[in-house]
Formats: sequence, C-alpha cells, structure tokens
Amino acid sequence: MRKILVTISIIVLVFSLGFSQFVGLPRETTLITTGPRASSPGNFNVFVTTWRTPNRGIQQLMLEPLWTMEPARGEVINSLAVEGPIYNDDFTKMTVKLREGCYWSDGVEITADDIVYGIETTMKYPGMAYYDQLNLYVDSIYKIDNYTVVFELKEPNARFHANFVDRWGGWRPFPKHIFEKVEDPLSFDFNPPISSGPYVLKDYDRAGYWTLWEKRKDWDRTPTGIMFGEPQPSYVLFYSHLDETNAIIAQINHNLDVAEPNVEGFKVLLNRNSYSRGYREQYPWIVNVDPCITGLTLNNEKYPYNIKDVRWALTLAIDIIDYIAIAYDGAAVMGALHIPPIPFYQEIYYEPMEEWLKNFTLDIEVNGELFKPYDSSATLRAAQYAKERGYKVPDDIDELKEMFGPGWWKYAPDVAEQLLIRNGFKRDRNGKWLLPDGTPWKITILSDTSSTGPRYKNAIAAAQQWRNFGINVEIVTSEGLVTESLLGNFDVSVSWPAMEAWGGHADLHRVFNVWHSKYYKSIGEYAVGNDGAPARWADSRMDEVIDKMEKLDWDDPRNLELGMEGLKILIEEMPTIPTFGYPGIIAWDEYFWTNWPGAENPYMIPYAHWPNFKYLLPFLEPTGRK
Repeated sequence: MRKILVTISIIVLVFSLGFSQFVGLPRETTLITTGPRASSPGNFNVFVTTWRTPNRGIQQLMLEPLWTMEPARGEVINSLAVEGPIYNDDFTKMTVKLREGCYWSDGVEITADDIVYGIETTMKYPGMAYYDQLNLYVDSIYKIDNYTVVFELKEPNARFHANFVDRWGGWRPFPKHIFEKVEDPLSFDFNPPISSGPYVLKDYDRAGYWTLWEKRKDWDRTPTGIMFGEPQPSYVLFYSHLDETNAIIAQINHNLDVAEPNVEGFKVLLNRNSYSRGYREQYPWIVNVDPCITGLTLNNEKYPYNIKDVRWALTLAIDIIDYIAIAYDGAAVMGALHIPPIPFYQEIYYEPMEEWLKNFTLDIEVNGELFKPYDSSATLRAAQYAKERGYKVPDDIDELKEMFGPGWWKYAPDVAEQLLIRNGFKRDRNGKWLLPDGTPWKITILSDTSSTGPRYKNAIAAAQQWRNFGINVEIVTSEGLVTESLLGNFDVSVSWPAMEAWGGHADLHRVFNVWHSKYYKSIGEYAVGNDGAPARWADSRMDEVIDKMEKLDWDDPRNLELGMEGLKILIEEMPTIPTFGYPGIIAWDEYFWTNWPGAENPYMIPYAHWPNFKYLLPFLEPTGRK
C-alpha cells in the first residue's frame, strides 16, 4: 500500500521539485545531499550548548577538529592535530602537536593561540559546549610554540583527549581573531562563519530548509586538502525535504545525490532510478560500518529483570533469524557482543573471542551437560533465509559473517523454560507464563514513535518472540523514550543496550564507563549516560576493568585484553540484550558522481551527516553528465 501511495505521489509531484531555484549553480559540479531543517538558520555558532543544527554542513564541511574517529578505516584521523595526544607518565599532562600550514578561510593561520584562547573561553562561560568537562579536568593550558599546546590536568586522566575526538561531536577549535572581538561568545551568531574546513558558506535559506557551501580556493591549506587532496564538488548543498516522498522524487529526478530513506523508500528508488544504489549494490544493501549496537535494555533494578536467569531466559526465547526477518527482512548484522559487529570489531574482538563464546556455558544442564548457548551456525541460517526470500548471497563464510554477523545465541525455548521454572515461574493451563506469586507475567516494552527506526523495529520483533514464548507483551510508544529510560520508568526499553563504541579504535572504556558503580542511580534518578546505563546494573568485576583501563593509555595493548574481559562479564550477566548493528540505509545517485565509499571500497564511513563527510569528497569522481 505504501509503495502504491509513493508511486501516485511521484506521478503527481514529479515536476514540482527541481534544481531551478538555484540559478547559476552548475549541477554537474554540485553535490546535493539531504539535510535537516536548521533550527536557527542565521546562527553558525555551534560552540555553545544550544542546538544549532551542526549537521547542515557545519561539522561536515566547515570545521576541522583535532582528531576524527573513522569506523570504516578502523582508525583515528589526525585532523588539526598532526599526531595523537602525548601524555606524561602519570597522565596529568597532555600535549597536542598541531598540523602546520592550516589556515582559517579569511587567510589567518590556525595556531596554538586559537586552541589556548578557545579552551580558556570555553571554561569561562557556562553556556559553552564542554564547559563542565574542561573545568573538571583542566588546571591550566599554555603553548610551547605556535604549534604545540600543553594541558595541565587537575588529576590523572588517560582519556582526557576523548573530549576532542570528533565522533559526531567533540570540542572543536574556533578562530581567536574573530571571537575575541565580540562581547559575548554565547550570543554571537558567527555569521558569516570563518571556516577551518575545505568549504565556506555560500548562502542559506532564511527559513532553514537549505544551506549551500562553496569549495575554498585555498582548500589545500586545510587538513582535508593536505591529507586527502582536492574535494571534487565545487558546491555542496544540504537540502531538507522534510517528507521522504519528496526526497525520493528528488533522487529520481537526479536532484539528490545522497539520500537516507527507510527500507521501503529505498526499494522504491531501486525500482524507479537505474542510477540509485545502496552501500551494498545487492541485498542486504545496508551500511555495516555504523558503530552502534541496537537491542533491548532490561531494567535490572526491577523484578524479575534483576535475576540473571530471567535475563538469559528472555535471550534464549529469541530466534534471532526470525527476529531480524520481522525487523528488516533479514537485512541487519546480528551482534552477540555489546559492541557493533562492524568489520573492525569483528576482526579485533568477535574473531578472537569466538572460541570463548563457543565454550561459554550457563549454569544449567541439558542432557547431563552444561548448556552452551552460543550459535555459530546463525550466520548460515541467516544466509538460508535470504536465499529462501529469493536474494542472492555468497557462499564464502567470511563474506557471510560480514553481511549477517558471526553468530548469536541459540533459540532454546526449552532451556529458557528451565531457567524460569527453577526461579519459581510456572505456566497456566493456556501455556502463559505466571510470576512466582501466581500473577500473569506482563512485559511492557518502551519504544519511541518512529515506526521505521531500529528502536521500534526491535520492540516489534521482541514482542513477537516473547509472545510466542507465552509472555504477555505490550509496546508503549513515547516521544519521551530517552527521559523515561534515564529515569528507569520501564520494564524493557529499546534504548541502545550499550554506550556507542568509538568504532575506529579498540578502546572500550567509552562503552563500559557508564556501568561503573560510582555512577549508579536508582529508579527515579537520572542515569548517567544515554545508552546502557538505564539498565541500572553494576558489577564489582566491571569496576575493576574500568579502573584498570583508566590507568592505561588507550593505545596500550592491555586495553584490548581488558575490553575482552569486560565483554565476557556482560555476556555472563546479560544486563541488556544486544541484537543487531544499526542497519543504516543510504542511497546514492550515480548520475553525476561515482566512486562512493560502498562495501566494495569502504574508504570512509559513508554518511553525509557525519563530520567525516569532508574526507570522502576528494575521492568522488564526476561523471561529466549535465
């Protein structure tokens, strides 16, 4: 029905959208991507806590951070910093070496003075972004020379540099020679903005619907140009279509090079535009380098989810193949660990831990032996599902693991039943589960309102699985999902089951830290951290892992060992249930531009809303079409 409506809309509106409103702008040298509607169109000061829509090109084209996280490459890109952070032995001092030859777009060189001024200004005004973090740790900041900055810290902190790593956010330098002339940096709109990145503002819609950027003439005096070469598009336009149907029409008409539709919209594009393609050219199409694991957060402070057997019973009552089929027609990468199954993490965590996973046992016997819950055959079962649906998939197991994941937990409702029975649960005469006190067991799943997003998809799939198992399940949608989750007002929430990993670095301190017992908050108090922490779970063993990490440089190989140790604790306790990596959908139109960073050549994370977008633009190839 939706496809029919979209097709009708296309017929009606196909001539209503075009590129004609941008008179004089050469389409063949302009890249157009979907973008958000700007909340404050004339304000480009994103260095404050107030939301200023940085993803309309400000973070992607205009600004360069000190460091940028790159999940597809599995590395940290040294951006304005020419190398990684340099700590002293006890992590009370951090030195930053800046890249020489970088200039603001008005011709002023970017130096240590900008960093020192920016940090001191941030620490002076409570409304500046990172005010709290910097005041918590920075004792003083000074320069050694024009390209060397030193942070003296109030206490040891081996992860202080994390405040400056751009992974969809991070402290970013701003121009001293501009901001020092304004009376109030909080109310300053920074318009016209001065750029440290390869593009400058050309124009913007006063209603906030679009923002147009032009390539700097001195693009070679930016980190992007120095590291990767000249960005190919002369102009980049971020356009808010508001409605997905309009975006689909625009790409069909070759007026939208980069779209991020839902699965249904993506399939319409494939049918209507022979130049449209996904991250993968064939099924399952999805982006598999997104550093986010989705799944189910259980409220460990609430009965019966405070019982490990119950948490594992709920896990074993899930058939992951059927689960992902319900959610995304099988087009998602299953992840058994509390980190996303992206290729980088599959290589450094999933593969080294595979034998441990296969031999891991639960404290319950099946046929006289301790039960081993891990199912390495899930990959092949996922491939078989795809074949039965008529999709072509390879036979190579390594390719299949990258496409569908390296395995998950067994669908073992009989074992789940044993786990519940030994904790006093029982079934009624209709096979429905009763709590030990004899009352019906009802699970309420808290979800957001977006019916096409992975949170809601997890809710739908989990509800179906647990209902099949005999549990009464209700889904409650709320625009206040984040707030209610943080306060603990739920049984099961579809907030992410773990804090998002870095994606391009082995260090898992970012994932584990919110579970440190020192941050534990009871129901009714706001949990520390948006993801994972709402589970209200803590373990002294995890505290030890986190404490050891904080005494090590994040590049220390011992961190990898600690990462595996922490992941094993999470598996044993299962405070949350990871299910599949974030199944990003991206649609590229290759009419004007080719050589996108697809699965066959994943040279950069492919999203246009990520700050890494500027780094993929030098690799694009114009087709010459007009």
